[in-house]
Amino acid sequence: MLDFPRWKVWATWLVIAFCALAAIPSFVPERVRATWPGWLPQPVVNLGLDLAGGSYILLEAQTGDVAETRLEAMREQIRIAMRRTDPRIEIGEISLRDGQLSFMVRDAAQVDAARERLLPMTAGAGLTGQRDWDISVVDSTSFVLRPTAAGTAQAIDTAMDDATEIVRRRIDELGTREPTIVRQGANRIVVEVPGLQDPEALKRLLGRTAKLEFKLVDETANPAEVALGRAPPGSEVLPYAEGGGKIAVKRAIIISGENLVDARQAYDQTGGQPIVNFTFDGSGGKRFGRTTQENVGKLFAIVVDDQVISAPRINTPILGGAGYIEGSFTVDSANQLAIALRSGKLPVALSVIQENTISAELGKDSINKGVLAGIVGSLALIAFMIVTYARFGVYTTAALIVNAVMILGIMALFGATLTLPGIAGFVLTIGAAVDANVLINERIREELRRPRNAVPAIEYGYKEASTAIFDANITNVISAAIMFIFGSGPIRGFAVVLAIGIVTSVFTGVTFTRLLVSRWLMKNRPRTINI
Repeated sequence: MLDFPRWKVWATWLVIAFCALAAIPSFVPERVRATWPGWLPQPVVNLGLDLAGGSYILLEAQTGDVAETRLEAMREQIRIAMRRTDPRIEIGEISLRDGQLSFMVRDAAQVDAARERLLPMTAGAGLTGQRDWDISVVDSTSFVLRPTAAGTAQAIDTAMDDATEIVRRRIDELGTREPTIVRQGANRIVVEVPGLQDPEALKRLLGRTAKLEFKLVDETANPAEVALGRAPPGSEVLPYAEGGGKIAVKRAIIISGENLVDARQAYDQTGGQPIVNFTFDGSGGKRFGRTTQENVGKLFAIVVDDQVISAPRINTPILGGAGYIEGSFTVDSANQLAIALRSGKLPVALSVIQENTISAELGKDSINKGVLAGIVGSLALIAFMIVTYARFGVYTTAALIVNAVMILGIMALFGATLTLPGIAGFVLTIGAAVDANVLINERIREELRRPRNAVPAIEYGYKEASTAIFDANITNVISAAIMFIFGSGPIRGFAVVLAIGIVTSVFTGVTFTRLLVSRWLMKNRPRTINI
């Protein structure tokens, strides 16, 4: 015990000091932290939804859209594969009926060639051993393509993963801190955003598919027919945002949002109205420039989620791969559209099926009660330990205080979020932290009854108790890990704080108190101790 290496003394104090410095910003108001120099690290413990207030939203995906999208995409792939390869394979109209595609090869001698071109367009559906499409030949010249159940399930799973990531990007664009975005089941996404002041705006943003398309306006369409929802062949009727009417546009897509690299809310230079500036990538910019060159004087429609936002006339070619979208925007709606566009198009439509808003006042009340519980519990423990173990109770008290500071510092360093169950885990950790010291102190008492002198009794007390301490806390860490892996939301918050607290309590209970006792023994060298 007396031989406590100097390097270990310095290492122990440096670890404690580092965690204490990391914990300081969490105790400083945000308005004060905002005045700190930018180069100064500011790790803080973020507050969860139940403490900071905010919104809980449960989104459900319309997975039926995935099947329709796959059919449309496959129809376009077939059209391109048959007509743009050499030799060209003449086929009839590709029909979509009863969830399957069918078409006829005009020349029976090209049936085998057509099948060879279709096979690379199908793939294995995960580890199921099935392909994602079934291809069959009917009446010797007609092909029928049916999506398999395994292929559809894989497409839905992929679409949900993509939708979850797009939701995450959209929320990150709002500047919120530590949102929780997780999949729930096969077709749902749970969103928790602490501190959000406008949940309605979040719902509008997340529910927006943001499918951007540029199409030419069909100026030959009869306005009376368009008003009835009828358009010439090769065109379709879409709602027009300006005036609430309808407009006929060509079905062919000039360019889509897939080529978009940026979108920002800005203001019109002439009237100062909110607009959305956009920029295409290289290939998209070339296609956009070529299309506007070839269609000067014509109207082209900017379509977002199957609604025409605006339909300006192409007065001059638009080169450089950049442009803007104007309409009846407010600053907020223009900003939401820009965020939705640059975060990407949702592969499935999402609808809000459950929502819950927690006020900041309720969160503050939870914090106050949690802090009160922690203070009362800690004071009770401190009083008990000092009365029971005297000087060694003081060392235990110091270990409890250092343990609490280290927990907050480590959580801040990892950017962890503190929830109400996390506070419960924190209080539980404080209570469990004395277990190590109780074991050590009681073991020292046993050694003194043998009898032994003070130094050997303390030496054996720490040595013999350490094994039991480590064994017990390893099982606690395993339990916390299981709760984190298989739990979600509040359970994970509890597990994180519990796991961190277990590690710090062992460090403070064994190493830190041993350091304090060692320094005292070296200075006083008592023959007997009162414990």
